[in-house]
Amino acid sequence: QVQVAESGGGLVQAGGSLRLSCAASGRTFSARAMGWFRQAPGKEREFVSSIDWSGSTTSYTDPVKGRFTISKDNAKNTAYLQMNSLMPRDTAVYYCAVPGVLWGSVLSKVHEYDYWGQGTQVTVSS
Repeated sequence: QVQVAESGGGLVQAGGSLRLSCAASGRTFSARAMGWFRQAPGKEREFVSSIDWSGSTTSYTDPVKGRFTISKDNAKNTAYLQMNSLMPRDTAVYYCAVPGVLWGSVLSKVHEYDYWGQGTQVTVSS
């Protein structure tokens, strides 16, 4: 079992930045891909970004390309989502997710992940 916990959300003005953190338990963090999803009120959970187990390959949904950066620090068992140039449409609850498989590539589907955090609220005001 992997425990996942996000932090770093908050209220920010349009154009501002936030860095989300995702701490995952266990000794296999370095062998796992990581993913970030978000869910706005009344909408389905959607893919935001993913990083493969090695940290060398990343993937982003088109609306955040060039603004968000995903990374992972294996020494700290933590993944990050740096969010710059935030827009009101980025407002959502952001979830970190960890797949059950090891040595995986980037993953963009909800069902590909087995462990989820409780989410952290990001609100961008105009």
